[in-house]
Amino acid sequence: MTATDILSPPASAPAGSVERVDVEPPRLVDPRPRARGWGDIRLPRLVRRTVGPLLLVALWQLLCAEDVVDKITLASPIDVLSAGRELAKTGELQANLLVSLQRVAIGLALGASIGLAFALVAGLSKLGEDLVDPTIQIVRAVPILGLVPLALIWFGVGEAPKVFLIALGSAFPVYLNTFAAIRAVDTKLVETGTTFGLGRFGTIGRVLLPGALPGFLVGLRFALVGSWLIIIIAEQINATSGLGYLINAAQTWGRTDIIILGLAIYGVLGLTVDGVIRLLERRLLVWRRGFTGT
Repeated sequence: MTATDILSPPASAPAGSVERVDVEPPRLVDPRPRARGWGDIRLPRLVRRTVGPLLLVALWQLLCAEDVVDKITLASPIDVLSAGRELAKTGELQANLLVSLQRVAIGLALGASIGLAFALVAGLSKLGEDLVDPTIQIVRAVPILGLVPLALIWFGVGEAPKVFLIALGSAFPVYLNTFAAIRAVDTKLVETGTTFGLGRFGTIGRVLLPGALPGFLVGLRFALVGSWLIIIIAEQINATSGLGYLINAAQTWGRTDIIILGLAIYGVLGLTVDGVIRLLERRLLVWRRGFTGT
């Protein structure tokens, strides 16, 4: 007797008393494990992010080893590492790196603070925008390097002009992105805060500033990159220390290995600091869920 015979009504039963149901046979599952392909391999994101730079370094070393590129024109990665060990043994690399880090930290802190303050004044008030924004846009259009002669006249040849240039260059990205983020906050959120009894300062603290935080962090990332670009030039002008000074001195000696070492350190520092800012974004913006890629 089959399942169909059980569910079928007997001949004496009236028609329509029992519905006929077709029972599908159970599907067999293959117990053998499925072979894994390349699409199933999940590498840590840190490993995936280092693949591109490592391939670039490998290609660079290959071109130098095959004499496609003259070592006098472009030192190989091995020569660059040797130059790094040479400078590290004498302590020259650590001393100049520490000086550059100190200059960037002071200049970035000043510039980001000034840019944030001006962005709040211009973003939270139409009067503040009319007073602040035109001046910022005019000064922003002036090339930073064109201010070097004035910086030397104003501050002399010490640390002040270098910090001034870094602060000036890092203030604009923070201002622009924070100002745009404040003005991009949805008015419905402001209206909702007012409905729930938030005053002016409550709306600023609970609605506008949290909404502008993503833009501020984006501006901070741009400011960090700009700081390292500016310090390269700033440390080559009447400087006796710093990575920029080291690169300038290496140019006089014809040491491309030291020049590339200094540039590589700038790149690694920029990538590291950018990673720190991205980590802050993930920690501070846990309330925001956006598209992260496929």
